[in-house]
Amino acid sequence: MSKATPFSKILIANRGEIALRIQRSARELGYRTVAVYSSADRAARHVVEADQAVCIGEALPAQSYLNIDRIVDAARRAGADAVHPGYGFLAENPALAKACADAGLVFIGPSAEAIEAMGHKARAKQLMEQAGVPCVPGYQGQDQSEQRLHLEADDIGYPVMIKATAGGGGRGMRLVESTDTFLEALASARSEAQSAFGDPEVILEKAIVEPRHVEIQVVADRHGKALHFGERDCSVQRRHQKVVEEAPSPAVDQALREQMGETAVRAVQAIGYEGAGTLEFLLDGEGRFYFMEMNTRLQVEHPVTEAITGVDLVALQLRVAAGEALALEQDDIRFRGHAIEVRLCAESPRQGFMPQSGTLVRWRAPRTLRVDSALRDGAEVPPFYDSMVAKLIAWGENRDEARRRLATGLEELVALGVETNQGFLARCLRDPVFAAGEATTAFVEQRQADLLHQDEEHGQQLRALAAALLYLTDSGAGSARSGLSSRLPLIVRYQLRDEDGAATLTRLRADRLQVVVEDVVTEFGLLGFTADGVRLERGGVVETVPLARRGDVLHFLHGGEGYSVTDRTYAAAAQGAADGGDGRVRASMNGRLVSVAVSEGQRVEAGEAVLTLEAMKMEHVHRAGVGGVVSVISAAEGDQVAAGRMLVEIEADASEESKPE
Repeated sequence: MSKATPFSKILIANRGEIALRIQRSARELGYRTVAVYSSADRAARHVVEADQAVCIGEALPAQSYLNIDRIVDAARRAGADAVHPGYGFLAENPALAKACADAGLVFIGPSAEAIEAMGHKARAKQLMEQAGVPCVPGYQGQDQSEQRLHLEADDIGYPVMIKATAGGGGRGMRLVESTDTFLEALASARSEAQSAFGDPEVILEKAIVEPRHVEIQVVADRHGKALHFGERDCSVQRRHQKVVEEAPSPAVDQALREQMGETAVRAVQAIGYEGAGTLEFLLDGEGRFYFMEMNTRLQVEHPVTEAITGVDLVALQLRVAAGEALALEQDDIRFRGHAIEVRLCAESPRQGFMPQSGTLVRWRAPRTLRVDSALRDGAEVPPFYDSMVAKLIAWGENRDEARRRLATGLEELVALGVETNQGFLARCLRDPVFAAGEATTAFVEQRQADLLHQDEEHGQQLRALAAALLYLTDSGAGSARSGLSSRLPLIVRYQLRDEDGAATLTRLRADRLQVVVEDVVTEFGLLGFTADGVRLERGGVVETVPLARRGDVLHFLHGGEGYSVTDRTYAAAAQGAADGGDGRVRASMNGRLVSVAVSEGQRVEAGEAVLTLEAMKMEHVHRAGVGGVVSVISAAEGDQVAAGRMLVEIEADASEESKPE
């Protein structure tokens, strides 16, 4: 039996909301904390609120949060005697666990051997099969030739899932529907796996059609005891990335819960696991479950388990790492009520969920929910890291109560300045399929049209409100604050998100404004300004609109979604085609140029891949808007580029130039 390994100061090798979450439990148990940060996070909350902080490098993760030597050196300099990896970055990298052990630091997590064994999908699957855990049929052999993999896929039968053996988070993963598309998907998965994990090896699995994604939370101590804390349902996903998580699962009854829990406990005991971990399963419509992978760390969605069990999982991690035996018995773990979590991400659902970055000018979290975030007014959302910026969690006596509370709280959230998936998440929660507890991993794809749709009436109201708010917050002539009472019509031109528009505004009286947009007349009554917004009456309904204005740009909340509108009344008309129709391929976001697929003088066709940008851990392919010859390439692989920057210029064919607009 291993002896206790006491520690007193914990370095948290992570950033953002999870760093703050770990700080909270650490302080409650009497530990001091050390934050690490990159140059992009110098003023971040997790840095300010730690007892000490150490800069470990530049903004790119490879130069800071993924640099093991700098993390260990930071612990040494700050006098920390333990390291908590959080999740993401190095949390499942056995090299960090080994480096900590070599440096005499307590690693708050499993051993390097356990991380390595379960982090490699092929070896993990073999270990689980030996432990009697049901696994998805597939191939995890050493022969990685295209021919062998193609033959194995044909033998398994389509649809087949290709998975990077060292992967996670949906990267290096492709669903293949037929033998004709297998080799193309294999090349794409390997390329992404090599870029993300430095290892192109893959395994193949039979794709379980429209399953539930159900995972079991476990904690094991070094004395051979392991417990499970029930299941979480993570079926609502987009591109294999979890969007909504809940506990318990609507598809799991008590008998199945006990069966899955006992299987998970048996699995971790078979490998001598220590610490918190999660076994992820696919659950089919007949109640059969299959091992998918194990996450050897704390999960993003751990708060829903905490909410229904009343157990602080981070505190348990710290106690186990210090050598304490688990004081709980399996029968002590009781489940009460229901909890649901959503991941708020800086991304644009209307633009294919493209990652966003910038300054969050206003942040107000609903008090009715648990909100894990590192956000505040003026917080920077950098383009270098994961797009998730906050988690919102609701608990209720039953599932519908939790769902209603979360949807309402989410619609009240004020997150202005950076576009998020706030509205998309609320529509997921209110969708009848999700409300009925019937969502599978196909939910987002099948319901996407409804989840992204906004009717024309909503659009007209939005445009009228945007024009009115621009007028009312203008610090110059026409401002409600200035007391101007002129009733002459005023034309306001604006850009709402990416669309140009115009409105005619008339001051009917000091507290009444008429707005005409596309021949639709809307009247607003001004009831006064508040600290965070303006109170307006429209159609007999009074509401407060949260807002923040910075120069010509106004940010406001409407219908549970944040918007940005720019005053273009006195601006010159914009030139150029943003979509590349002018032959110029521009960066669609702030990011790093990871590959250029063309060279100067090369001929390309419209729609052909030209370059790939990486932002917030996702790769985004940019394609030629026209056919022609590449005349200019203005950036090199590895460059960090700003949104809108021209990267490739194509001299369009004469036939392309002559096409009518």
